[in-house]
Amino acid sequence: MKKTGFFRSALLTAFLVVALASIMGGPAAYAQEGAGAAAGAAHGAVWHYLGAAIGLGMIVIGAALGIGRFAAAAAESIARQPAAAAQITGAVNLPLFLLEGVSIIAEVVVLLIVLLK
Repeated sequence: MKKTGFFRSALLTAFLVVALASIMGGPAAYAQEGAGAAAGAAHGAVWHYLGAAIGLGMIVIGAALGIGRFAAAAAESIARQPAAAAQITGAVNLPLFLLEGVSIIAEVVVLLIVLLK
């Protein structure tokens, strides 16, 4: 098995485990009644921090994978045609900046959601 295939399968497995735990644990967290409801509400208020942490992690991992692919493709292209290095670098810079900008905006939105909650 290739290294990237193993990483993808491990990432997919971790995502599925987290999704399954969220689906299975959600109803149990909200099933309290009576005097325990106030304590349950205070305990349930922490879940958005876990969601924000998972969201931030997924944003960073996605941006890192995208930037890594762009950089690898650019390096391979420059290695094949060294004379076109300036054009390749210019063509790769804009998507890299856009990808990084989108990830920074997403991180700011997640942090604002956490701070304003």
